Amino acid sequence: MLTALRGLAGRAASGVAHALWRRLREAAAVTADRPGPYAFHHIGPRTRLAFPQGTVFGEGYMSLGAGCVIGQDVTLTVGMAPDLDLGPGLRLTLGDGVVLGRGSHIVADAPVTVADDVFLGPYCYITSTNHSYDDPARPVGLQWPRAAPVAIGAGSWIGAGAVVLPGASLGRNVVVAAGAVVRGEVPDHTVVAGVPARAVRRWTADEGWQPPLRTPAPVPWTGPPPGDG
Repeated sequence: MLTALRGLAGRAASGVAHALWRRLREAAAVTADRPGPYAFHHIGPRTRLAFPQGTVFGEGYMSLGAGCVIGQDVTLTVGMAPDLDLGPGLRLTLGDGVVLGRGSHIVADAPVTVADDVFLGPYCYITSTNHSYDDPARPVGLQWPRAAPVAIGAGSWIGAGAVVLPGASLGRNVVVAAGAVVRGEVPDHTVVAGVPARAVRRWTADEGWQPPLRTPAPVPWTGPPPGDG
């Protein structure tokens, strides 16, 4: 009997804990109407930063477009420390419909621009600043960093764990493979992979995809939901 009671109590406690956590996540999510402790330059309608947020500072220099989904533990920072006066203008701009996967980071000392409908998988890292190592006698972490703007074109997909380095400029509908490290310019409709990232496939109006795709384009499911009937 005692074992059964303990089991019932454990299940009840688990249910209460999960219900409270769901309510906390809902209450502590950040939106335009409920910005919490943050003073963003702009948050568009239907944009949501899931709770718990990662490190967020310099939000006065950030503009988040409409309908963005920013996952749990995403870090968004402007400047090398909080509360810096960086002068006029924005440093981080997200277009409409941007998705930032769980645990991703965007570090924007120089401007970072992410255009409409860009999707990041989990744990991606985009930065416009990087350590320098010019002086061999000085610790790398104490040397003044290099910074250069980053731009990611509309409709691009950045795979899980990818890194986009300062000065990178990605065109429209670019695909970055998981774990790739990207620098420099990537043309529209190009797939890059590897460390450092290199083009492995590209689409042009004249030749289509080269090398050709190995599988046909997926067809959206139009049948009943799984499990029905």
